[in-house]
Amino acid sequence: MKTESILEKVITSGNLALTSECGPPRGTSSEKVIEKAKMLKGYVDAVNVTDNQTAMVRMSSLAACVFIKQLGMDPILQMVTRDRNRLAMQSDILGAYAHGINTMVCLSGDHPYFGDHPMAKNVHDIDSIQLVQMVKDMRDKGKFQGGDDILNPPKMFIGAAANPFADPFELRVARLAKKINAGADFVQTQCIYNLDKFEKWMEGVRDRGLHEKIHILAGITPMKTAGMAKYMKNRVPGMDVPDEVIKRMSGVPKEKQADEGIKISVEAIERLKAVEGVKGFHLMAIEWEEKVPEIAEKAGLLPRPEFGN
Repeated sequence: MKTESILEKVITSGNLALTSECGPPRGTSSEKVIEKAKMLKGYVDAVNVTDNQTAMVRMSSLAACVFIKQLGMDPILQMVTRDRNRLAMQSDILGAYAHGINTMVCLSGDHPYFGDHPMAKNVHDIDSIQLVQMVKDMRDKGKFQGGDDILNPPKMFIGAAANPFADPFELRVARLAKKINAGADFVQTQCIYNLDKFEKWMEGVRDRGLHEKIHILAGITPMKTAGMAKYMKNRVPGMDVPDEVIKRMSGVPKEKQADEGIKISVEAIERLKAVEGVKGFHLMAIEWEEKVPEIAEKAGLLPRPEFGN
């Protein structure tokens, strides 16, 4: 065990892990965060808290993580390199760990052009892979990136993202290897609809023995409507939604499409359970957190193992 992270304990115990996601509010009230988190309590091992997702200003991930931690849950701090330089990131990591937050995911972040402040400058003092390396050195060497010693280093369980579907596909496995070499302990993948392509990516991962060096959590996002499926296929970069999925969603009455989307997600989880190297699932029910317990139940992922904080 590298850390006291509940997620690490679940994975190393041999159980399939289950994480979910919570987006902080666009304001100062903690009520929305707490409301969303309570829907997930007891049904997942840990909850990702997004960091100004889609480049829209929101309550900080760190603040929202603290509220979730106070509920007795295990938050996962997401941190993007878009908004902070390395001083600010290291400072926030120390603050998070001081509040008992010991799991994080290192990301680049969406370009400001797509958000509500298109005039904002990208920081990217370091990239997401360098952020992984920096957090690892803080944990394992007890050193700031500048070389000074850290008093009581933050023992973070370090995550990253992986997109098996981005172009060029041939470089996707090599990209994962770079994150492993930098120090990532686990990855959460882009949401998976093209199961065949994901399984092909996993073949490449296994061919290089990478599945034995990192814990892979397969991304699952239930679709509410056929329109959502079409939007994700045509408008979301790096997303691979096969035509047969859209056809299936469109083939049921509108009032039954949400149920069909949940069914597709459950079927995907059942199939991916059998893929060697998949250590769990990251269930991203976008503004649909109330459906996470139902999906987890139908997919046979309940009850969750219990470990003391």
